[in-house]
Amino acid sequence: MIRPRKMKCVQMTVLKSDINTVIEYLGRNKVMHFDLSDNPSVQSTDYTRMQKLWEKLCSSSEFLGVQLPSEPAQNTSLPGEEDEALAEKLCASVDALIASEIAAHEEKRRTEEAYGETKAFINLNAPFSELEQLTYLNLRVGRLDPRVHAEIKERLGDRVMIIPLGGEGRVLAASSRKGRFALDSELKKYAFESIAIPEGYMGVPAELLDGLEQRLKNIEQDIEIIAGEKQLLQNRIQTELQRLGSMLLMALAAENLKSQLVSTSSAYLMTGWIPSDTIPAITKDITDIAGGRVAIRTYSPDEIPGVKDGDEKVPVALKHNPFAKGFEGVVTSYGAPLYGTIDPTPIVAVFFTMFFGIMFGDLGQGFVLFLLGLLTGNHGPRLFTRFKKFSVPLIAVGIASMVMGFLNGEVFTNEELLITPTRAITGAITGQPVDRIISIMPLTERGGSVRKLFYFFGFTIGMGIIFNSIGFVINIVNKFILKKFDEALFAKTGLTGLLLFWYAVSIAIRLIFFNSRFEWFDLVILLIPCCIIFFRPVIWRCAAGERPLLKNGLVLFIVEGFVEIIETASGYVSSTVSFLRIGAFALSHAVLAYIVFSFTELVINTAGGPMRAVSVVLIMIFGNMVIIVLEGLIVAIQVVRLQYYEFFSKFFTDTGMEFIPFSFRKSE
Repeated sequence: MIRPRKMKCVQMTVLKSDINTVIEYLGRNKVMHFDLSDNPSVQSTDYTRMQKLWEKLCSSSEFLGVQLPSEPAQNTSLPGEEDEALAEKLCASVDALIASEIAAHEEKRRTEEAYGETKAFINLNAPFSELEQLTYLNLRVGRLDPRVHAEIKERLGDRVMIIPLGGEGRVLAASSRKGRFALDSELKKYAFESIAIPEGYMGVPAELLDGLEQRLKNIEQDIEIIAGEKQLLQNRIQTELQRLGSMLLMALAAENLKSQLVSTSSAYLMTGWIPSDTIPAITKDITDIAGGRVAIRTYSPDEIPGVKDGDEKVPVALKHNPFAKGFEGVVTSYGAPLYGTIDPTPIVAVFFTMFFGIMFGDLGQGFVLFLLGLLTGNHGPRLFTRFKKFSVPLIAVGIASMVMGFLNGEVFTNEELLITPTRAITGAITGQPVDRIISIMPLTERGGSVRKLFYFFGFTIGMGIIFNSIGFVINIVNKFILKKFDEALFAKTGLTGLLLFWYAVSIAIRLIFFNSRFEWFDLVILLIPCCIIFFRPVIWRCAAGERPLLKNGLVLFIVEGFVEIIETASGYVSSTVSFLRIGAFALSHAVLAYIVFSFTELVINTAGGPMRAVSVVLIMIFGNMVIIVLEGLIVAIQVVRLQYYEFFSKFFTDTGMEFIPFSFRKSE
């Protein structure tokens, strides 16, 4: 399309009972650009609840090693009460396992510390009475009825060890320092009788170390069991966690949108922009899913006060065929066109492809770019599809490079492979076979001439003139559409500037190709548009009946006028000469290819033995890789520069607002 899609402002009043269904429809179909600039965001209790549940799900998934989605899956729906209950249940089961694992590791740490300290105490050969000074261990020695050992163990669990020390009910009770009060309390209940340790008794009972070692083994077994349960739980609920994660992401997006909508206790007001051609179908669908409980009103842009006053911009939605759509990013990275003005994307797509192909002319290297474009497409390997936005441009510039490579006779820097087919084709068409149709480096060809190179550079200048002229025409049309008649008629990028540019070009053509002279009327014709540009403010203010004619005084008017003329002349020259870079980079590409090809021939003629073939293959592969990567990036940068500075600068004096519809999935 030459111009962006027509838009309408839509207001929908939706009952709270239907709002989630309507938001789900809009998010799936990506049709409405919401106007939320004046609406304060107030987070609801539902949003807070969903956020907390999402955080629980993230914590549980991280523990199990499950990767949650970064955006909702394709066919995800908003969660219901059953889904939320299931998420809570799964998180609770994971939390229980987390608590068990933490407790087991903590118990292992304490037991290891107690074991290490006890072992160190043995090595010191210190009196048993000094065991009271241990940091992690609390010991009690005495008599205890053997029948209550099991009961105490059941009550205190892993916090205590009861170690028999021989007959007559003698035991050693050990606990952590933290659990000494619980140990003393329980021992007192069961009539524990302390035994005095003989003075000077050395070391600790061997049974204590054995008990600690056994406890460590038991804890490690428990940790292994927990790890197995963790793996089983992961396998069992991984799919459910990912499904619920998609649902919660979708719910968070919906609740965030709802928090920014104007609402009452019973309804929401949704205001936004929708392409005009989709409104009938969208209206019908929303009416059906809401059971008719919805009020929808539409407004043209000129009915919106903010748009009429220039305070609000209408979002710009572009609609293109697959080829032009691939180059939308080049345009939108500079800025979206204003609503109602000309969409330059199809023109950018054509000239971007042509410029790149001319500067990167090689049949083999172009095929590599073409193949990369296929691999990054929708049907390519998963590894490459993340770059699918580059698929169409790569295919386009690859084909253009292949065409240019065939014309100048290069395939993977080889200048001889295409000589035979080129001679056959040119001989059949013209009767005069030639080695290559276009000679970028004519001196390498028998009977070549530098004149051919100048013709090629002249061709690139001609492309620049055409490209610049299209920029002028787009700006003139846009200014008329926006009713800025002053700039459309009298500005340096308006009709006056275009006539001045074309006449200057006609003089150059006449002088170069027809051996003509610069005549007196040429000066007169050039001065007329220059004077119009110089006196533009006065002419327009006079025609519009505005006073005073010199708004900022005579001196400033003269200075601004001369600066405008100088900028006009220098801008026309620089924007035209700038296209010599197309020929320059085409020549540099040919030179690099010639160097690789010559180096390969040198190896073939001088090297011997089996290493010759290996060396030739390595040189060809490495040389072509360097050219594809290095030259490919340089050429792409130069083409983008020509688009930005020589084309967009003529009419992108103001940019529009890109159409960004509400969507649950940002990657599409």
